[in-house]
Amino acid sequence: MSVTIRQISELSGVSRGTVDRVLNGRGRVSPEKEALVRRVAEQLGYKPNLAGKALAARKKSYTVGVLLTAEGVSFFDEVIRGVEQAAKALADYGITVLVERIKGYDVSVQLAGIEKLRRKVNVLILNPINEPEIAAALNSLAEEGKAVITLNTDIEGSRRLCYIGPDYPRSGRAACGMMGLLLGGKGRIGVFTGSVRILGHNQRVAGVREVIRERFPEMTVEDIDETGDDDAVAYRAAQRMLREHGGLDGLILVAAGSAGVCRAVLELPAGERPRIVAMDSVPSTVEMLKIGVIQATVCQQPYQQGYQAVQLAFQYLVQGEPPRTERIFMETEIRIRETV
Repeated sequence: MSVTIRQISELSGVSRGTVDRVLNGRGRVSPEKEALVRRVAEQLGYKPNLAGKALAARKKSYTVGVLLTAEGVSFFDEVIRGVEQAAKALADYGITVLVERIKGYDVSVQLAGIEKLRRKVNVLILNPINEPEIAAALNSLAEEGKAVITLNTDIEGSRRLCYIGPDYPRSGRAACGMMGLLLGGKGRIGVFTGSVRILGHNQRVAGVREVIRERFPEMTVEDIDETGDDDAVAYRAAQRMLREHGGLDGLILVAAGSAGVCRAVLELPAGERPRIVAMDSVPSTVEMLKIGVIQATVCQQPYQQGYQAVQLAFQYLVQGEPPRTERIFMETEIRIRETV
């Protein structure tokens, strides 16, 4: 016998309307009541009528907004391709996907992007800047009954529905483990992050430091600088670091900007160039791998990030299914010249 909204209402001690809003993602419900209703529904074995919901969706329209710091960052080309493919697959179910690209990590710019989309969307997918103002804006969306999915990087202190993207501490540890193998566990290294305002980038740097502390005490981090995920900024940062810390043995890039860093490294005599471990397999990184400037890169499945994020939004809106876990990690994969 199927479980009814009435049964869930009686056992959870809330109104049928509240149960309906929770199970169908409509309206404002406190986090405590939402958690209670979902727990009772799960215990009773509640299953939504997927066929009926899909049919109903064709008579309605849902809008999913995607806001990414993608302008000038080739990594996000594959993320957006995944988003667009998922949007095509779900068009018959009344799902419209709006993609907005912004540049850099300016809080005011991202807030403006959120405000631009907030009245148009039922679900917002974004890679958030890890600042209290952004968390507050996302919490405001949640209070309006609009779900938030964080993509590629997470944020602290927000009521987002779930996060989908890389396991940042793990990928930072993988990058440092590879560098340790390349240097025989000894050497002076520099680290390039994207922005200290991005939680995932900080987690990768922390992963690098953990592996040095645990496995490679004779490796030292001489300097850390930001690239802003911009190759021109990365080039200048790398020039400065290489000049001020002559003879570095290795460079670890935990974010975008590899083309700029490699450009600075190529200005050095061949025998003085540090080993490089980068992130992702964008075309410029693959090219540098093939000619031996970069020795390894840690990848994070950008297409799947974009595709699955939109699928999660669809399941929540149309099928009434929240994600089974609040963090969905991509596989961490290391590539070298022979595997690209």
